[in-house]
Amino acid sequence: MSDAEAEADLDRDAEGEFHDHAPLPVSEAADLVGRVADNVGEVIVGNDAAVEHILVTVLARGHLLLEDVPGVGKTMLARSLAKSVDCEFKRVQFTPDLLPSDVTGINVYNQKSGEFEFRPGPVFANIVLGDEINRAPPKTQSALLEAMEERQVTVDGVTRELPDPFTVIATQNDVEPGRTYELPLAEIDRFMKKLRLGYPSKADESEILARTAGNHPIESLEAAATTEELRRARATVGEVEVSEPVRDYVTELATYTREHAQLGVSPRGSIALVRASQARAVLDGRDYVVPDDVQTEAPSVFAHRVRPRTGSESGLDVVEDALSTVAVE
Repeated sequence: MSDAEAEADLDRDAEGEFHDHAPLPVSEAADLVGRVADNVGEVIVGNDAAVEHILVTVLARGHLLLEDVPGVGKTMLARSLAKSVDCEFKRVQFTPDLLPSDVTGINVYNQKSGEFEFRPGPVFANIVLGDEINRAPPKTQSALLEAMEERQVTVDGVTRELPDPFTVIATQNDVEPGRTYELPLAEIDRFMKKLRLGYPSKADESEILARTAGNHPIESLEAAATTEELRRARATVGEVEVSEPVRDYVTELATYTREHAQLGVSPRGSIALVRASQARAVLDGRDYVVPDDVQTEAPSVFAHRVRPRTGSESGLDVVEDALSTVAVE
């Protein structure tokens, strides 16, 4: 096989067709995001900012952690996004007895062929919903570490690539602490963003009741974008310019958290902030990042990575102090 053929083979999709994933023009990528956001809005009421954050995460090749009380729409938000993009979606319901192989897959012996065959787990999808991830023990949670960071899964010494795109959207309830497991720091750091939805306003809740009085709108939701369009939009984000002053600004913010907290933001967190800022720029129709993009994305990207020195402040407090203290050059 020639080098050109080998490179083309990397871009072969599940149907055997070739794609070059050429970046979309910024305006078209922004329009794509708008279409998907409007489509998700057919189901999700009053959480426009959260919808934008989740789309930024997907475009920036990241993963999302949704934390809140039960019943505020965490799972529905993930399902709405998956249905709005014509891609493969799978759900993992995390429970105390869930095994790592239930997530990644397992080799099964085929008596007819006399060989072991790999049966892929639900992690082999474009969008994977890990529902109530903190109900599974750390051993099972860690099954996602390699997948989230390297977009691959290793089972019995064999490494298999995951689909492109690949995004994990995990939900966890912040109640019932005695019945859940705390996520390991290594896994928390692999989530680009952590969001809370909160309770809806009275007007929004009334609209939710009106929409769901009959058939739920999720049942009739149609895709607003193709997987290939999403790949091309992600390529667009990757080409957004990040100037040296902006990179220095991100570094200064990360350094501030390290100097003013027990555990500060890791280099992985800094990379996540740059990528999220690139996606935010595309949403605003720009092919370059400005400090406002960084400031918009920093709270949701940095806060969950910071462990304060005292119990009287939160990670978000440290990040907000950084944003108000570090000068924009």
